[in-house]
Amino acid sequence: MKISIPLLVVFTLFNSNLFSQTIADLKLKPKEIPKGYTISDGNNCVSIQACTFYNDIETYSNIVGTLKTKAMQSFKSRPDSGSIMYFEFEHVFKGERFLQGLLWGKAGQPTDEHPEEYIVKGKFLVIWSFHPDSPVKEKSEAKIDGILQ
Repeated sequence: MKISIPLLVVFTLFNSNLFSQTIADLKLKPKEIPKGYTISDGNNCVSIQACTFYNDIETYSNIVGTLKTKAMQSFKSRPDSGSIMYFEFEHVFKGERFLQGLLWGKAGQPTDEHPEEYIVKGKFLVIWSFHPDSPVKEKSEAKIDGILQ
């Protein structure tokens, strides 16, 4: 019995680390980027609100929660460009209504002028700032849906 308890503890610790996700897990790897797209420096946000949120996230911490880490990936191709913003919070993200207002205003949903979409899963928030039907956005959404269930 003494041997099985330590083994159970080790197994539990191993499994909890195995299933803990990080922003690095969510980001698109070079082989996952659709053909014709390149990684670009800086931001390629379609509308300024998404990048303002990314750049000034600490300003909104009392509304959205305490940020643990963030990262951005920007892409461009001849017909399309945009950015994916990844956020990990200390606790569950709590600013969804605020974010909707910031990104879309009174429309309450994506528009041609403000096409950003996002997903919240626990302590993770991902914002896609791309025009509709972007292959990069679709690839990223599929990956994130598979990881953050």
